[in-house]
Amino acid sequence: MPVTETKPETAPPLPAGEVVVTVRGLTKVFKDFWGRPKARAVDNVEFEVRRGEVFGLLGPNGSGKSTTVKLLLGLLHPTRGYIEVFGRPPRNVATKERIGYLPEESYLYRYLDSAETLDFFGNLFHLPPGERANRARQLLEMVGLNQVRRRTVGEFSKGMQRRIGLAQALINDPDLVILDEPTSGLDPIGCREVKDLILALARRGKTVILSSHLLADVEDVCDRVVIYYGGRIQAMGSLRELLATPDRLRITTPALPRPTLERALDILRQEAGDREVLLDTPTQNLESYFLGVVERAKQTELTSGAISGARGRRCAAALDTATPGR
Repeated sequence: MPVTETKPETAPPLPAGEVVVTVRGLTKVFKDFWGRPKARAVDNVEFEVRRGEVFGLLGPNGSGKSTTVKLLLGLLHPTRGYIEVFGRPPRNVATKERIGYLPEESYLYRYLDSAETLDFFGNLFHLPPGERANRARQLLEMVGLNQVRRRTVGEFSKGMQRRIGLAQALINDPDLVILDEPTSGLDPIGCREVKDLILALARRGKTVILSSHLLADVEDVCDRVVIYYGGRIQAMGSLRELLATPDRLRITTPALPRPTLERALDILRQEAGDREVLLDTPTQNLESYFLGVVERAKQTELTSGAISGARGRRCAAALDTATPGR
């Protein structure tokens, strides 16, 4: 049986830096029909997530990420261990009202259009009709689906379904947003916009837990990560700590005349001894180059695809000010 602790039904808003999620000794063992242990999906996991933090769950398929997410949502009971979300057990109704969740596969009603979909999910949180309509309009604009708001969800591509899924995860203005593979099926522009949105949520003091196997996405947005393998945490810390190579140093300079470079390299090689000294030209990553090409093309070309880019960013900024954080 999981260890639980009685907590008050209401709690004051959390100050910046306050712990939002506490996990201690979390273990989940799946059993077969006869009650025999079949798979230890999560094994003695411990971590904390703080307010305003983007926290990444990394690992290959089958490593325990999605099981951890379901335990945090109260969809599964832990075999052993302790979970607290906003100071309460994850199955507490008041806790669930403060959480937004985007599952790995979006489960949507295919015969509803975008606006009806968001109205339906907003109604589950008992939002007043006017607030539902206002939030739906802002979110559809933000995720680039405003022009197709009357198309049924069943006609959407996978990328468009991820966009409407992300909008429904934010309809209740949650304090904790849990995203499971949020950029799956999105093109590079859509991926960039989702990452910009995640950063905007963190700036508003929201807490984001991001489960993904796309390392570039995690590296762009996460403050801290845990790396799973075999249901256990193999590494944990800030990206700066985990990715640093303290025994090496990089020097970046403007383009210099070759003789000047040779003199500098001679000095460095003398100091380095038998250790290698390399000289190369800094490069941008492919995502940055791709987005630059598309941005230049947008100035002269039209597209019949999903609306993206500056409009989405403006809407994210509008959402920042339209609905104050709790």
